[in-house]
Amino acid sequence: MSAMVQTGWTAQRWTAVFIEQAEMFRKAVADADPAAEVPTRPGWTVQDLVVHLARFLETSTAYLRTGSRNPMSPPSPPVGLSPLEYLDLQLTAAGEILTAVPGNRPVWTFSPAAPDLAWVWHRRIAHETVLRRFDAQATVRQIVATESDLCVDGIDEVLTTIVAAKLDGDVPTMATGTAVVRPTDVPESWLISLVEGEVPEVRAAAPGEEGDAQVTGEAELVYFWLWNRMNLTEMTGDQRVLDVLRVGRGH
Repeated sequence: MSAMVQTGWTAQRWTAVFIEQAEMFRKAVADADPAAEVPTRPGWTVQDLVVHLARFLETSTAYLRTGSRNPMSPPSPPVGLSPLEYLDLQLTAAGEILTAVPGNRPVWTFSPAAPDLAWVWHRRIAHETVLRRFDAQATVRQIVATESDLCVDGIDEVLTTIVAAKLDGDVPTMATGTAVVRPTDVPESWLISLVEGEVPEVRAAAPGEEGDAQVTGEAELVYFWLWNRMNLTEMTGDQRVLDVLRVGRGH
């Protein structure tokens, strides 16, 4: 299995990403009509998006705050707070908790491919906020570019952590095979091997190596394609394998 953290990524760096992305998310939703539909999430309004991120932060930071070694139930919806008040409360709390908790603290995590360490949550919180920032900015038509090194780390999280969580959850699949994910504008590349009933294996793809499916394109396009936010034409091979990689359907 691959080393899951790209060189240079730490709990502190993911926390900095969260703070930056949270500020952009907050600005975008403040500029939007709460009843506006979110184009990247059909059926959702801006208010739904705000409440989703706030509840996600409250749920995920609870593991960092308590050090729980077991899964916990999501919190009840807030009483007496507007969606933006709830969001602001959770954004502030998340910034404080992420800053205070070291990445090597033992804690329950959500994927059979991930170690039970706090940095997995630092990473997940950072990338969930990137994703929701993208959704919010798409609504107000003010999407900003995402840096390629952040996209590389996001691709790595999907392939080494999220795919395994998806296969371990309520999305059964019979797909087996391999895929090579090779962005065109960065040196990193991955080969993921799917075997029914097993945690996927991931390693660096060798130069020229091919799989049963191939995904190429700029890192930002690949990152948001995996999360079902952008279209990508540079993909070939086994559609069943490609469908497993695209973890963002319904998310």
